[in-house]
Amino acid sequence: EGGGSIVERVIHEHAGANNFQVIEHFTQDWQPLADYNRENPADGFRPFGTTPGHAFEWARLVLHLEAARRQAGRANPEWLLDDARQLFANACQYGWDVDGAPGIVYTLDWQNQPVVRHRLHWTHCEAAAAAAALLQRTGEQQYEDWYRCFWEFNETLFIDHEHGSWRHELNERNEPSADIWPGKPDLYHAYQATLLPVLPLAPSLASALAGLE
Repeated sequence: EGGGSIVERVIHEHAGANNFQVIEHFTQDWQPLADYNRENPADGFRPFGTTPGHAFEWARLVLHLEAARRQAGRANPEWLLDDARQLFANACQYGWDVDGAPGIVYTLDWQNQPVVRHRLHWTHCEAAAAAAALLQRTGEQQYEDWYRCFWEFNETLFIDHEHGSWRHELNERNEPSADIWPGKPDLYHAYQATLLPVLPLAPSLASALAGLE
């Protein structure tokens, strides 16, 4: 029940009561720390406010949990799919193309206004993976449209066709930047974004890849 308990607390209870903005910082007794890192809003790991990229990631993880429980013969609450939809929808609404340029901003405040307008590659990888997961789960055209939208952005602006790998960061004008993540240290998100759309939602990514041998 560990995974289900975490999702129920962090997503269904806390995010669900907060317009499906994912609250990331809590006290030891699960009281939200709304002002955490307000003085350092662009922290690469623990920024102030909420990150649309993590809402996309949680949407996908919720669907993996639902699929794993179904595969194990366990009943699923209906809110798992509903919450995944809401996380994705709100991240698109408040994160994508909200400042006059395409792309997903790094962070929002608690009124859904952009704080750090840089675009990070991992955010867009998670957005594409979440769209693919929701498409696989529902078959709805809107998720294929979003999937293609995110991948067109990735292909055009993040993938470095000249020097290889992915640019990790763009500024608010979608120009290469290195204010938050200099260099190209993270291959995990880009690699995963290419694998997840062609694998089932359950079992886990590693188990699914092992089963292809």
